[in-house]
Amino acid sequence: MALIGFLIYLVNLTANVLELVVVIDAVLSFFLHPLHPVRQALGRLTRPLLAPIQQIIPPVGGFDLSPIVLIFLIEIVRSVLVRLLFSLAF
Repeated sequence: MALIGFLIYLVNLTANVLELVVVIDAVLSFFLHPLHPVRQALGRLTRPLLAPIQQIIPPVGGFDLSPIVLIFLIEIVRSVLVRLLFSLAF
């Protein structure tokens, strides 16, 4: 039971951190040049996840909607994993 609780905590923590990185990268894209070191570091984390979404969903009116889609997908995966882990506990 304690292991399942720890795994649920780990899933939630990972999802929260990943969502935060995606949001920070999206916000900084309005203010910092793409070659800025902070943007490059965040891009190394988010690009592999955003690239497949960007191939499917093009920018709308000059705005990239892929971070919103990615956050939505992260929430779905989090929900499924937490429910699965919770069902294993009981």
